[in-house]
Amino acid sequence: MASCAALSPSLVEYFEGEDFYRCGYCKNESGSRSHGMWAHSMTVQDYQDLIDRGWRRSGRYVYKPVMNQTCCPQYTIRCRSLQFQPSKSHKKVLKKMLKFLAKGEISKGNCEDEPMEPSMEDAVAGDMALINKLDLQCDLKKLGDNLKESLEREVKKKGKSTKKEESNEFIQSQDKNEELGSGEPSHAVDVHTAPKPGKGADLSKPPCRKAKEIRKERKRLKLMQQSPAGGPEGFQAPREPKTKPNQPKSLEELIFESLPEDASHKLEVRVVRSSPPSSQFKATMLESYQVYKRYQMVIHNHSPDEPTVSQFTGFLCTSPLEPENPPNGPDCGYGSFHQQYWLDGKIIAVGVIDILPYCVSSVYLYYDPDYSFLSLGVYSALREIAFTRQLHEKASQLSYYYMGFYIHSCPKMRYKGHYRPSDLLCPETYVWVPIEQCLPSLENSKYCRFNQDPEAADEGRSRDPDRLQVLYKKAILPYGVFKQQQREPGEEAAVLQYASLVGQACSERMLLFRS
Repeated sequence: MASCAALSPSLVEYFEGEDFYRCGYCKNESGSRSHGMWAHSMTVQDYQDLIDRGWRRSGRYVYKPVMNQTCCPQYTIRCRSLQFQPSKSHKKVLKKMLKFLAKGEISKGNCEDEPMEPSMEDAVAGDMALINKLDLQCDLKKLGDNLKESLEREVKKKGKSTKKEESNEFIQSQDKNEELGSGEPSHAVDVHTAPKPGKGADLSKPPCRKAKEIRKERKRLKLMQQSPAGGPEGFQAPREPKTKPNQPKSLEELIFESLPEDASHKLEVRVVRSSPPSSQFKATMLESYQVYKRYQMVIHNHSPDEPTVSQFTGFLCTSPLEPENPPNGPDCGYGSFHQQYWLDGKIIAVGVIDILPYCVSSVYLYYDPDYSFLSLGVYSALREIAFTRQLHEKASQLSYYYMGFYIHSCPKMRYKGHYRPSDLLCPETYVWVPIEQCLPSLENSKYCRFNQDPEAADEGRSRDPDRLQVLYKKAILPYGVFKQQQREPGEEAAVLQYASLVGQACSERMLLFRS
């Protein structure tokens, strides 16, 4: 018998069996079917291994579709970011953003955006109904509760703070971000421009002083562009194009194309740790929540009293992932983050992401509907691919961009297959297969085994369930010992089902809570 401190901190509570729920994709009232478990805590390596077996998280809830029974089979999809080349439509979106930043041009016609994912609540609505009935007693849950209480207090105090206070908070967040290297200042499209009369980050400052500061900032940027060192720590001017003649521009060259000094708008992309919440995250949480609320009202037709603070923090802020900062990992570390898109000093979009040992995993995106014309769904995906490539420079194993689930049976959800080259996960053997090889089979059947070798099996399957680790009455013991003490009907079937779904490696590292 071992102590809790001796093993992996991953602690999960598995919900045995499966039930049919409303599908957030095709709206079938009882067509969605999945397995689920509540993750009180989880290492990034355990979650990496789980998503490579078809699992996905929503807040602390981790679920796996029952692929051969659910109405809309959801195949895990990843993009090979190092080989990614933007398509013609992707380039249009990037050029549209640059035109808007440079000249304030707003493109007319189609916004070139992909269909939206279902709301996070709809995607796991049935499972969350079950979760809400549970009384999960765990000290780790206090983190999410404290975050919710903090945001509720901020909502009540909304409007009481002055413009000056808001400006100071913004500047502090930006400075801290650069010092810690937890943001993305090295690749921010950062062009300061003179504000219109009466406007600016701090209304207490007269326009003449603001203009003087902007001239200083322009001079600083010019010097930094000329400096081979790239300027102060945590900041680097946009990269100069290095494309050879007759070669297409790289993704980075398209994103970070230089803008004129008199550009109409300024865009910054910052990455802040959301769990545990960093000071930058706390300082911007209220503004982020208001963007999410508007997004749900306009895009998903939610009522004005939705989503609640509890829903926002539960789905998009709290995470079971334990932060890790190994010396050979990315500078920002591993764990859960919010990638914030700041336009002229305000948040217009937030990408919820997990940074894992081998990938950046996209969890969700929400944005201010007033900026739908910028195709922020496509733009943010391209930025996240570029961010993955940036992280790869420090952490060589991190090279994939996981886009969640690909749903071929729902035509409007096929857009993720446009980010090439990409692979789909075989739902039976858990090997990656190029999407081009999968599409013919998916045209004939919504559920497919992609591995063409009929003799191939799941190499990571559970082979010895007795080695599975159980947490029972604050003690850790192998399932082989635990089962000798238990005679509950159905206990063994539930544990064996869990072991088959998470695989042998995770079953030996993670702790399965049993009461």
